Parts: sequence; C-alpha cells; structure tokens
Amino acid sequence: MQFLWKYVDDLVGKGLDVLQIFQLMFFASARFVPLSLPLAVLISSLMYYGSLGETNQINAFKTSGISFLRFSLPIFLFSILIAVSSYLFSNHILPYANLKNASMIYSIQKKKPALNIREGIFYDEINGYKIKIGKKLSDNKSLEDIIIYTNNTSDNSTVIVAERGTMSIDENNNLLEFNLINGNSYNELSILDQENNEHRKLKFEQNKLIIDLSSFNFMKNTESLYKGHYAMLKNNEILSAIDSLKEVKESKIKRFRLDILQNYKPIQKKLYSKKIANSNLNKKRILNTAINKSQAILSNTQSINDELDFRNTIITKHRIEFLRKFSLAFACILMFVLGSSIGSLINKGGFGYPILASSLLFIIYYIISIIGEKSAKELTIDADFGMWLSNLIFIPISLIAFIAANSEIRFVKGVK
Repeated sequence: MQFLWKYVDDLVGKGLDVLQIFQLMFFASARFVPLSLPLAVLISSLMYYGSLGETNQINAFKTSGISFLRFSLPIFLFSILIAVSSYLFSNHILPYANLKNASMIYSIQKKKPALNIREGIFYDEINGYKIKIGKKLSDNKSLEDIIIYTNNTSDNSTVIVAERGTMSIDENNNLLEFNLINGNSYNELSILDQENNEHRKLKFEQNKLIIDLSSFNFMKNTESLYKGHYAMLKNNEILSAIDSLKEVKESKIKRFRLDILQNYKPIQKKLYSKKIANSNLNKKRILNTAINKSQAILSNTQSINDELDFRNTIITKHRIEFLRKFSLAFACILMFVLGSSIGSLINKGGFGYPILASSLLFIIYYIISIIGEKSAKELTIDADFGMWLSNLIFIPISLIAFIAANSEIRFVKGVK
C-alpha cells in the first residue's frame, strides 16, 4: 500500500505493462517481510495459545505434569528458526530486492521522462528543454495548454505555446514527440543585446517537435548507481563501508589539525613586543591580522563541524541498517514469548481478542522503534540503543507475562 500511494500516479496507465508494475510491487514489498514476521508470530501465538486456554488444554497439560515452558519449547525453537530466517532474508535477499526496485524506478524515470511531466509544473530534466503542461487527459497522451522553452544554443532561445497537442515516445525510448496544434513560436534572435532584443513570432496550426532522449540511455546498468547505498548492502559489506567512512572522517580531522598548526601559528611574545616598539602601525596591522585569522579559524571550524556531522549521520545510517536486521529477527522470538504468554492468560482464541491485542501491542512496539530510529538518525542517542529501544522495553514485559503464564495465573472465572 505504501508503494502504491507513492508511485501509483507515476506508473499506472503511463506506458508500463502489467508485468513491470507487478515486479516493482514485488521488489518494494520485500522490505516489509522482516517487519511483518514479528507481527505474524505475535498474532499466531496469541490465537493458538488463546484457543488452548479456551478449551482447557493448557490445564490438561499441567495436570499431566507438563509445564508451560516444556510444552512451549518446540514452538519456541521454531520461533528461533523464524528469527534466523528473518535475518538471512534481511541480509541476503532484501538488499538485492532493494537494488532491483531502486534501479527499475530510476530506469523508468530516465528512459521514459514523460512519466515525470506533471500538470502545472515545469519539467527540466531534459537538457535544453523546459516543458509545462496545463492539463493531461485520461489517455495520458492528449495535452492542453502546452509551453515548451528551448535553449539548445548559446545565442538564441525559443518559446513554443500551443493550445493542445499529443505526446508520445517511440518504441526504443529514444525520441519524445510532440504534435502541437494551434500555437505560436517565439524565437529570440539575440539575447546578448538586452536593450534591442529582437524576436520572431510564427503562428502555426500544426507543428511537430521531436526531442532526442538518447542522453537518458547513457547508463546501461543503473544498478551501479545504488550498489554502495547502505540499504543495498549485506552486513559484512556495511561493516567495511563503516570502516572506510571512519577512515575518511579521521583523515579530515587530521588534515584540519595540520592546517591549523601550519597556517595559524601564534606570534611569539618577544617578536610581538619588538614589532610594537618599531611602529604603532605594526600594532594595528598585527591586530587586524589576528582578527582575520581568528575569523578564518572560526569559519573553517564551522565548516569542518558541519562536514563531520554529515559524515557521522551517514555512518549512523549504516549502523542503523546493520542493527535493524538483528533487532527485527530478535523481535520474532520476543513476540512469541509475549504472544504465547498473553494468549494462555486471556483464554480467548479466534480472531477477535488476539487480533485486537496483537495489533495494539505491535503498534506500541513499532512506534517505539520509529522513535528510537529517528533519534539515532538525529544523533541525539546512540544508534545501538535507538535500534534496540523497543526490544529493551518489551523484554521485561515479555518476561513478566511468561512468569505469570508459567506460574498458572489464569484470567478465567473460578480458576486461579
């Protein structure tokens, strides 16, 4: 749904076949698998253990001398298997899916620029052209109120205005063709002489403008654009990238220190006194020099601080992506412990209470995780603490619920 809300206006009915749309949706949906697994484990465990409690099967187990921990152990081991699968998916399949999704969207935007030409907004991604469409009809080809500004050479420019027309792209995506109807073409003959700027006006009933899109095909493999992005990397690659980023950061700091020491050496006290004794003008000159150097140091310090903040943010984003795979995998185990314990306590199976309880719990978990991740990206808290914040909060809750379930505390009338 998130993918559809974001891209449906750009993709549906605009030259893409059904297979391409489903491929985009398939690759985009992969990023939600690690997040949906903990919720699936929570719902299923609540439903299953709620049904066991509702039919008194948990009491039958305990009457037979089988504790809650013992009969839950096989399913707990299965939840560990789900957690391992979640990590493997996040570390091996998800980066590939993210890479394919990003490269497909980039290819569509670049090879079919007509998808990005929207109503009432100047489109300037084609070199030498600025295009504005007043209205697009439902077929996505018929246009109204067309303005095309061209500036292909340094000595003249042309503005084309048309009441209506059509837009199409050839099969090879190399040519964008406008068939314009009822308009005017304004050609500026000299833009250098601003006082006597001559132009030529041509009125036409039909006019054809063909734009070469070959420049959009300069890159055959768009995946190379995104291979270094942290969302497209495995954890071992992320660690290598973090090490490289830290090395660059340290080199920037060392270079700044050397620059300060070499270019802004303090004036020796004896030399300063000698210069003052020679002339009062030297005193003023030295003070002005000191002020200028202080301002330069302040400016350089601010600049290096901004750059270091930027590099710290990039390093943190890599670290967040690294930790996300572990935290979501661990959440599968945590949600099983929580769901099975609460399910055995409420004694309600089916879809009603389990869905309601699991939805509320997971919403709380997800909100806390978003807060932790956002705070980490803003560098207000450590990335490790931010990405594990929701798990750290839910661990004691899960343990308390498990101890209650294992201690035969029941929420059923007549049973304790």
